[in-house]
Amino acid sequence: MADNLVYVVNGPNLNRLGTREPGIYGTDTLDTIAARVAARAEELGMTIEFCQSNHEGELVDWLHEADDADATAVLLNAGALTHTSVALHDAIKAISVPVIEVHLSNPHTREEFRHKSYVGMAAKGTIAGFGARSYLLALEAAAGL
Repeated sequence: MADNLVYVVNGPNLNRLGTREPGIYGTDTLDTIAARVAARAEELGMTIEFCQSNHEGELVDWLHEADDADATAVLLNAGALTHTSVALHDAIKAISVPVIEVHLSNPHTREEFRHKSYVGMAAKGTIAGFGARSYLLALEAAAGL
């Protein structure tokens, strides 16, 4: 395994955090979350590769890249692709790196269509509903793997 390398992969619309539906997603920007995750990772002796894309294929590529780099784990907030992407499901199943699904909100308390997670069906586990802290909790989980 790479020296405690953790990929933090973020999907569509997460670049709009801070202004996008703050009542649901909070007021933290993705850059703020990235800084908090990087600081906590350093305390844990981990290295972070933090990335975001609005394009499904790029997320698939980063999952493959994490596997090729022998990363310790992937924290994946796939956004709305969580509920639609068989491609992400298959990519998670195709790699040996454990994937932890992350959500700021709790999808099960939201619209019915958000209750099904193709990512969660393939992930090692899911952390959801704790706002920006969900990322830190997922990082703690990754440190324990």
